[in-house]
Amino acid sequence: MNRQSLAQVTRPINEASGLPNAHYVSRAVFEDERYALLFRNWTGIGFGKDIPEAGDALPIELVGVPLLAVRQNDGSVSVYQNTCSHRGMILIREKTNVRGTIRCPYHSWCYGLDGRLRSTPHVGGPGHNIHADIRREDLGLTRIPSHVFLDVIFVNLSGTAPPFEQVHRELLDRWSDFDRPAWFGGKDSAFSIEIASNWKLAVENNCESYHLPWVHPGLNSYSRLEDHYHIEIPGSCSGQGSRVYRQIEDADGNRFPDFPFLDAKWSTGSEYISLFPNVLLGVHCDHLFSIVLEPLATGQTREHVALYYASPEALGDSYRSLREANAAQWRSIFLEDVFVVEGMQKGRQGPFFDGGRFSPVMDSPTHLFHEWVATQIQDADVTGRDRVLG
Repeated sequence: MNRQSLAQVTRPINEASGLPNAHYVSRAVFEDERYALLFRNWTGIGFGKDIPEAGDALPIELVGVPLLAVRQNDGSVSVYQNTCSHRGMILIREKTNVRGTIRCPYHSWCYGLDGRLRSTPHVGGPGHNIHADIRREDLGLTRIPSHVFLDVIFVNLSGTAPPFEQVHRELLDRWSDFDRPAWFGGKDSAFSIEIASNWKLAVENNCESYHLPWVHPGLNSYSRLEDHYHIEIPGSCSGQGSRVYRQIEDADGNRFPDFPFLDAKWSTGSEYISLFPNVLLGVHCDHLFSIVLEPLATGQTREHVALYYASPEALGDSYRSLREANAAQWRSIFLEDVFVVEGMQKGRQGPFFDGGRFSPVMDSPTHLFHEWVATQIQDADVTGRDRVLG
């Protein structure tokens, strides 16, 4: 990694350059960032909505690492490495309810929802299910540190990050009004978008409102560029908010119910942030969205989008058309971004592009993300931590 080029990224915004091309097109750098950015931090992998019932188990891959998210009997979510401790077999291949037992399909070793190894059939020979040298208490599933926020399941693969609540304390305080139940809108309220781009470009695009007049003219017609402001929390997130939010209405003027007890500022405002490294979030008085960016390859990303509502009332049949219209509206807005994100990826094939410059006024949330990336990579190299996960 070229330390001189990264040092240029961390300079004051009026002097800084963006991340060099290699951070978007190089397979070697993609692998370095896999460890430095995605494994060492709290990274989004999926949604709690996909495992709603006790015993539900969802296999997920995080840039090649097999994981398993499981809903516990008490309603909490646990994440394990999706690997049997016997011979390394993948335990669960498709979403399912394990009915209290995670069973390996190879030799039928069985684990509880708590990850403990419960049974080892014939391990001591036919009919002998125990052996003195097979200590079940030492052979449970590998538990991955996890946390759920706005229904996004976050993991820290390295186990070295500070607690989620510590890393993102300022955001949790800022959005405390939304620290309450929200209801997933159903099958029409979730969709995925394939993007021929490095995942970081999707993060960067979400950070700023500078592009609104040209990329989102419909949105900009009522939530104008001048209505927006920056959100910058070093080490945590960056993004933008709007002082103008127009609730969607049906033909009869009906709107979704609002979250109860909101601060008055949310009645006409909304905020959108990129939670480092790979989660995009938006909050409004009546609904919110969560987006998990799945890095597939150097130039390939999948966006997983889910919409949630302030009241279970919004899930009723009388709101179906509104939910469909809201999902269609957000899909349209997110699709409008695809051509610029993919265009930036193509542009970084140009060998003479040096990372570009930042508008000192309009690009500070994006620069904050670049600065975070550079610092994370420098720290990963300096600490010399065990690179097993690399």
